[in-house]
Amino acid sequence: MRKNNRDRKVNNKVANQLKQFQTKIGIQFKDENLLMKAFTHSSYVNEHRKKPHEDNERLEFLGDAVLELTVSQYLFMKYPLMSEGELTKLRAAIVCEPSLVKFANELEFGETVLLGKGEEMTGGRTRPALLADAFEAFIGALYLDQGLETTIAFLEKTVYPKVDTGAFSHVMDFKSQLQENIQRDGVGVLEYKILKEEGPAHSRIFVSQVILNDEVLGEGSGKSKKEAEQHAAQMALGKKSGIAR
Repeated sequence: MRKNNRDRKVNNKVANQLKQFQTKIGIQFKDENLLMKAFTHSSYVNEHRKKPHEDNERLEFLGDAVLELTVSQYLFMKYPLMSEGELTKLRAAIVCEPSLVKFANELEFGETVLLGKGEEMTGGRTRPALLADAFEAFIGALYLDQGLETTIAFLEKTVYPKVDTGAFSHVMDFKSQLQENIQRDGVGVLEYKILKEEGPAHSRIFVSQVILNDEVLGEGSGKSKKEAEQHAAQMALGKKSGIAR
């Protein structure tokens, strides 16, 4: 009887967590069993063999493929002049484990995932691989339950904005993109100027401008001249008519 009461409390807690999660993301699952499966780690299943639980590994497999497709489509449309190699490099940075962990942490996946006691005690809720897998599994569950359109809408709120704000600029060559646009349009020659250097020698900040025919297209800063120029080109791509996507 005591065990049944304990199980009931656990089930109620899990149900409440899943409801809170759905409220947070603004999506109500048609099949909440899918959502629960997405958050069920294999360690939990191993400790509850008498109950019909399934872990999230198959959903993780599907979610990985869905992420590859949706992120590829987004990048293909957003950067029409980016080469295949650059697109592949950027996609890899977005769907790699460290990035998926950040997405999962922002949505507090660690608080919702179902773990076995051993995994819990050894820090499973903050384990990077576990959180990345849970994010992929959730994407797989969302795709099955809501379809591709809703999955893309979710990514438009949680993942794509980070690309727009430069979170992955370290793997993007904005200068080459800008140069390709200018050469295509035949409107002049780009020039980069370092406006100033600020800060102590061990923590220098450079400010750069990119100029076309005496018009300043963008300005950016960085810890090196190269980084400052990349950010200036990024700004130019984002605001200049005929240069932006």
